[in-house]
Amino acid sequence: MADRVLVTGIYGFVGCHLALALLDRGYQVRGSLRDLGRAEQVRAALQAGSAKGDVGALEFVALDLTRDNGWREAAAGCRYLQHVASPFVIDMPADRNELIRPAVEGTRRALGAGLAAGVERIVLTSSFAAIGYGHPRERTAPFTEADWTATEGPGVNAYTESKTRAELEAWSIMEAAGRRHELAVVNPTGILGPLLDNDPGTSNELLVQALRGRFPAVPRLDFNFVDVRDVVALLIKAMEAPEAGGERFLAAAGQMSLKQVAATLRQAFPAYANKLPRIELPDWVVRVAAAFSPAARAAAGQLGQSKAVDNRRATALLGHPFIAPADSVIATGRSLIERGLV
Repeated sequence: MADRVLVTGIYGFVGCHLALALLDRGYQVRGSLRDLGRAEQVRAALQAGSAKGDVGALEFVALDLTRDNGWREAAAGCRYLQHVASPFVIDMPADRNELIRPAVEGTRRALGAGLAAGVERIVLTSSFAAIGYGHPRERTAPFTEADWTATEGPGVNAYTESKTRAELEAWSIMEAAGRRHELAVVNPTGILGPLLDNDPGTSNELLVQALRGRFPAVPRLDFNFVDVRDVVALLIKAMEAPEAGGERFLAAAGQMSLKQVAATLRQAFPAYANKLPRIELPDWVVRVAAAFSPAARAAAGQLGQSKAVDNRRATALLGHPFIAPADSVIATGRSLIERGLV
């Protein structure tokens, strides 16, 4: 009988891609949803995307990051646990605990269930948010897996704090159980890539809005990107490779400015050229807008700041170079256009 993998957050962008890759590799997949009413939507997306055209080895369970119900039963009989579920929003809540509490408590429940079930390997989808924030602006050294976000430092919002505290909780739980080497963590930067259904999710919202013409100009911001297909490949390698146990893997393909993202989309999709921004806003304009806009306030703290990353450990585990960020931008744009979402 094929090995079973519990994938939490199967409805999300990464979770759905991960489930598809696992099914195509011959695994049984037990996917968690907060609302089982979404199960058929997920099944249909996976059926359409499957190279084998068969998702018979897929089942669903209802789990909530903030409730105990069902976690141990969901993990029972699973060889592996992929904990992907975590709250992710663009607009930060007034109360940080709206993100921090479910992220930390959900990690505690998932890992507790995995340990009780005796799973062989737990893989946590963390984030660069747990590595690269709260550090001095003048830092030029590349970020590595040895770095941690300073939660009391500048520019740390509710999301970055939630991911940092959740990952710290995961390592603490595994160390307390004497099973540190049964945990592996993947820390992706901004995730792009093709869609499996008509829900672009939070990850692709930036490109959705750009292609809809919502940005007449963009701030002077650089982002590190990684393709969802590489993230999923890393998550599976982290699950299967013995040497990945007890390690973090910073998943990043490279940096692009928002202006470069717009230029890449313009060249690839000339029919949308007039909707895409060509102008980069002066920093002072963004800082003035920060007094009135939460989004501008978040951007103001990162203006002109470049965060170099060292992805050698992740590249070695992946076994091939990352998909170039520009190629991921184009793949995402094509997917959004083909699905009529922009």
